[in-house]
Amino acid sequence: MISRTPVPPRIPPFTVLRFARYLNFLCNLPGERTEISSAEMARVIGIKATQLRQDFFTLGGFGRQGRKYDTKVLQERLREVLYLQRHQDMVLVGAGNLGQALANYQDFERFNLFLRGIFDSDPRLVGAVLRGIEVRAMDQLAPFVREHAVSVGIICVPHQVAQAVCDALVEAGIKGIWNFSPENVVVPDGVVVQNENLSVGIMNLSHQLNSQRQDG
Repeated sequence: MISRTPVPPRIPPFTVLRFARYLNFLCNLPGERTEISSAEMARVIGIKATQLRQDFFTLGGFGRQGRKYDTKVLQERLREVLYLQRHQDMVLVGAGNLGQALANYQDFERFNLFLRGIFDSDPRLVGAVLRGIEVRAMDQLAPFVREHAVSVGIICVPHQVAQAVCDALVEAGIKGIWNFSPENVVVPDGVVVQNENLSVGIMNLSHQLNSQRQDG
């Protein structure tokens, strides 16, 4: 079991990423699974069981080898630490292919994230409907964000305009930027950004794949 200790004030970024991986794994378990061992979970995720038990110890658990975890309680505690029990509204800028794929992603809601608005500067896309949400023109972005108290902005635009879009989101009051453009956007103090550079990811994959071939 996981005790009800307060959320640690400062968690290292790599530990937060592991917490997210743990929660994602637990969410995809069959509904009838009520317990899981640290050894099994670590093996599937691809980390050492000692690391997993150490991470869970910081959540208030005992982290001892041979002790199984209640999957529902662990999910709840991870959601608390990742602040996923808070309702958070999002807007998406860029209704091209990647933006459309993200708009149609159906797992946002289970993490208490809700897409409320989609915006684009292309008049051919304005007025289209993606998952029940009408694409709006960019001049409606700021009033929409303020009216609906949106906290998260998703960027799916070409790198040439990514920083300008980021600046517009920040100016509108957005406090969290999830950036899928190839440009690493810069934000002021008080705003957080998560850059998801797909090019960097595929280059890293290429290196790992081909270095393994050379080792073989």
